[in-house]
Amino acid sequence: MKKRSELMTKGVERAPHRALLKSVGITDAEMQRPFIAVVNAASDYVPGHIHLHQISKAVKDGIRNAGGVPFEFFTIGVCDGLSMNHRGMRYSLPSRELIADSIEVMLTAQPLDGVVFIPNCDKIVPGMLMAAARLNLPSAFVSGGPMLAGKAGGKKIGLSEVFEAVGKFSAGKIGEAELSEMEEHSCPTCGSCAGMYTANSMNCLTEAMGLALPTNGTEPAVNMARTRLAKETGELIMELYKNNIRPSDIMTKANMDNAVAVDMAIGASSNTILHLLAIAHEAGVKLTLDDIGEISERIPQLCKLNPASNVFIEDLHSVGGIQSVMRELSRKKLIDLSVKTITGTQEERIKKAHPADGEIIRTVENPFRETGGLAVLKGNVAEEGAVVKRGAIADTMMVVEGPARVFDSEQEAVDSILGGKIVAGDVVVIRYEGPKGGPGMPEMLAPTAAIAGMGLDGSVALITDGRFSGASRGAAVGHISPEAASGGLIGLVHGGDTILIDIPKGKLELVVDDAVLAERKRNHTPKVKEDFGGYVGRYAKIVTSAHTGAILEQ
Repeated sequence: MKKRSELMTKGVERAPHRALLKSVGITDAEMQRPFIAVVNAASDYVPGHIHLHQISKAVKDGIRNAGGVPFEFFTIGVCDGLSMNHRGMRYSLPSRELIADSIEVMLTAQPLDGVVFIPNCDKIVPGMLMAAARLNLPSAFVSGGPMLAGKAGGKKIGLSEVFEAVGKFSAGKIGEAELSEMEEHSCPTCGSCAGMYTANSMNCLTEAMGLALPTNGTEPAVNMARTRLAKETGELIMELYKNNIRPSDIMTKANMDNAVAVDMAIGASSNTILHLLAIAHEAGVKLTLDDIGEISERIPQLCKLNPASNVFIEDLHSVGGIQSVMRELSRKKLIDLSVKTITGTQEERIKKAHPADGEIIRTVENPFRETGGLAVLKGNVAEEGAVVKRGAIADTMMVVEGPARVFDSEQEAVDSILGGKIVAGDVVVIRYEGPKGGPGMPEMLAPTAAIAGMGLDGSVALITDGRFSGASRGAAVGHISPEAASGGLIGLVHGGDTILIDIPKGKLELVVDDAVLAERKRNHTPKVKEDFGGYVGRYAKIVTSAHTGAILEQ
């Protein structure tokens, strides 16, 4: 197989290119070997990425062990926790496109022969998956791994509990000492935050899709097994290169469907739906929000992890992780075992997997619920769809009908919740926070955590055209499409209007007469927020709806 790197290394006319390569230490012998990119998202202030230099060293050692020449470069990465609830959050989802584009630039301008991707946190994983699909070079993924759970007050905690503690403090339920203890002990190690939040969800789905080795999604960041996994991935990429196995061989419709099935079984973050749609688009795979909704209705939820419970990623790992989940799903033929992965077929991979333990990974005969952890809702408020993490909702909140409390920004809503102005039975409506209107579709962990912290998560629902952190729980419906900034019906909701949320029936309705809505529409002009310049200003002009994955116009 002709090496792409020969565009820089072969022939008389490439003497200048070889001279430049020699200036960075490449020998004549190395010029004959495959050049492998190591795309690293390391940074000094993202806890999921602070240790990725160690991971990349192991990857590069593995590449050299197997006869390749590694070349490392870096991507940006946003920590959603650090950017939460301020202007920075508007840059999180848009960073996904920048990551994919920057990798395309680097690997086209300097053509290499294969790629090992090292992501960990929320938008970095899908951004790198989109780049892998777009470039279609032999590729493998190894993440930085999850953080260990913290401990405070004698029980395990994660970051979501700290966000909720802010609401508890505001409600006078805890004091400064308890809040300080949680702050001190909730994030005890490096790694992606310890619950089934977006980062861990996406790393688990990368494993389920077959682009990463088994245990990639769940092996803790601090374990040396994670370093060995990285070295093995470096060695593996050389096999993928020699056998010309590319993402297009793996990112098929069947494998994407497997990823959606696992998504539903593990009760993953609602953000995964945005990302799976965008990844499928890059891979040329037809996957729609309706397809995801259909799969969700036939896949049982086998796991219930933090923030929906006090079970963490490390606990899932201890009983077999994602391969055991897939093994259990295969017992009822709920996944396709014939699909190709970077290490043989999925059937071959799960042969070594432990059976479901029955508690952390329930059996298909005794699931947490008969349907998936995520649900797609439709109705007049969400004609193109909305998403809810039903696996993290109390049974008493599966059907809600109540008066709307309307806010045109997240901060207005947070102030009202923490100020005690939201009462049991209310439906909080947060709009103009979608991909265009936000801009950037910010996460709503602050308001959902405030609702929980104030003790209202069993009596107050929230709907938004924004999105939620994987750490959110409760009756929180997001991704409402079309969004308010695009003229969606959510922009016509008035305070006091009745909102109906019926999750079992997949319905989200504004209970207002059609004639009244028609009159409101005639007199309505979508609001325009302050003028955002720079990257997010450009992003807002070309981003599409959440129901398409918030991809950019082509």
